[in-house]
Amino acid sequence: MLIDVHAHWGPWFFSMDVASIGVNRDGMDRFGIDLQLVSAIEAIVYDAPAGNRSLAEQLPADPRLRGMLVVDPRRLDAARADLDELLAGEGRSRWVGAKIHSEYSRTPISTPAMQAAIELTTEYGLPTLVHTWGDTVVDLADVAARVPGARVLAGHMGASGWPRVPEAADRSDRIWFEPCWSAPEANRIRWVLDRIGPDRLMFGTDATLIDPSVALGAFEAAELTPAEHEAIMHLNAQALFGI
Repeated sequence: MLIDVHAHWGPWFFSMDVASIGVNRDGMDRFGIDLQLVSAIEAIVYDAPAGNRSLAEQLPADPRLRGMLVVDPRRLDAARADLDELLAGEGRSRWVGAKIHSEYSRTPISTPAMQAAIELTTEYGLPTLVHTWGDTVVDLADVAARVPGARVLAGHMGASGWPRVPEAADRSDRIWFEPCWSAPEANRIRWVLDRIGPDRLMFGTDATLIDPSVALGAFEAAELTPAEHEAIMHLNAQALFGI
């Protein structure tokens, strides 16, 4: 089984034809992705409530899709309204987590506003995927340690900050890591695995921005053992997101 925990739907502001939900479906078909957790680009870049509702209309298009509700730390009242509305009834089975982009929301991970956002998603029982880059992967671990019950997933595994992942893992046992990156450095996944083990690493692609083949190739290069492969490709995600 293959679960992609970091994907997107909708048009980017780049000159790229990635607006249709068909792009997500094509990627899942080509690479055998059984479940894909998606957040709306409109919600991340422009307007969180509008984008979340646009994605809600798209999720029924394919049973392999699950929603990641975008929270803007600058608009927590609107985020609470989204959580109340979209998680009601059958929505709770479709929306399995939250997504916060620290850069597009102009909210550094170390700030009180980010902690308040993660407190909110934790209140609603949602694991939260947070965009991390550089040293912010450690900042996210510190937030997880401060917020009782928080469960956070470091998107991009800090990207260029990946050598700090073992330190982040030591600071909190409620942070997981997802290493998709458009410019991956060689051997980083194997290096991290040898230091923290496979139980807190997950597979993600950053589709539709990046073709899933990039992430799959990076894990292939890591020469995973069968147990590592099973944990990273689906077991860890199933346990964290309840899917």
